[in-house]
Amino acid sequence: MNGIRAINTFVRAATLGSLRGAAVDQGISPQAASQAVMQLEKELGVRLFHRTTRKLSLTEEGQRLLESVQPALTMLSSALDDARRSKEEVGGVLRVSAPRAFGLPVLWPYFEEFQQRYPDVQLEVQFDDQFTDLVADRADVGFRGGPPPAGGAIARRLVPIQLIVCASPDYIERNGAPRTIDELAQHRCTGYRRANTGKLAQWQFRVGDEIVYRDLPAVVCVNDTELETQAVLSGLGIGQLGSFNATRHIRSGRLVPLLTQHVTEYGTIYIYYRHRTEQPLRVRTFIDFMVERMADNRNFFLDESELRAMQPPIRQRSAKKPG
Repeated sequence: MNGIRAINTFVRAATLGSLRGAAVDQGISPQAASQAVMQLEKELGVRLFHRTTRKLSLTEEGQRLLESVQPALTMLSSALDDARRSKEEVGGVLRVSAPRAFGLPVLWPYFEEFQQRYPDVQLEVQFDDQFTDLVADRADVGFRGGPPPAGGAIARRLVPIQLIVCASPDYIERNGAPRTIDELAQHRCTGYRRANTGKLAQWQFRVGDEIVYRDLPAVVCVNDTELETQAVLSGLGIGQLGSFNATRHIRSGRLVPLLTQHVTEYGTIYIYYRHRTEQPLRVRTFIDFMVERMADNRNFFLDESELRAMQPPIRQRSAKKPG
């Protein structure tokens, strides 16, 4: 940067014909301007100006340097202006990464709304089930489900992810509903194969203060949460679905939640990003936009009062008649 300042001082002095004028133009002292040009001459090993007490004129070497650097300085000034405008205008390329599992059912409608509101932003969206390193993958913003991301990124909590056992009304009418976790083994169940590991996901349940796991054979196994939701909606089997997929279907009556006393929280959907001071306005605007719409959005999970209302009644033992 010192070299660029020295060249800029040289150009302004040559244009104005005065080191004092260049100093005033750049907001520095005449001594600083003179020192900058002298240092530049020392580094180049040539004199750039003929100096008298009344006049400043370019040497032949100075004239050639002026002609060479002016186009480059113009390009640099334009690039710096563009960078400054990125802090003031919501426009440019915005790179976003998110898991495929909730990218389409949860995030995509908001991405569409953001792009319609800010048409000068070019969204580059990558659905990837691997954790995205923002620096290595040149992403501006990432989303993930589960524990908060590590590695120095700032993470903000959006909504919890519940695992809810569901079936369609048609399936229950044909096959009945399990009353206990163990009875699930007697039913047709769907399965989700994790895209990042290739393993069939275990079902997990909250029993008291503990989390218990079950391996249940799947009559339909997919590696896409939307497809598993569709399989359950179609009555092919009982599934344990993420709340971000299941909640709207439960509230509309298309799915029936089962074993709600055992619903467990798998983790949280987070938005993560680098420090805000390093971000252009389009990135800060997008983060605020998504947080405003998604943070604690009840479209994507069931609250405690709903879960309690859906729990089956506790069976009371009949009292013995006195003998």
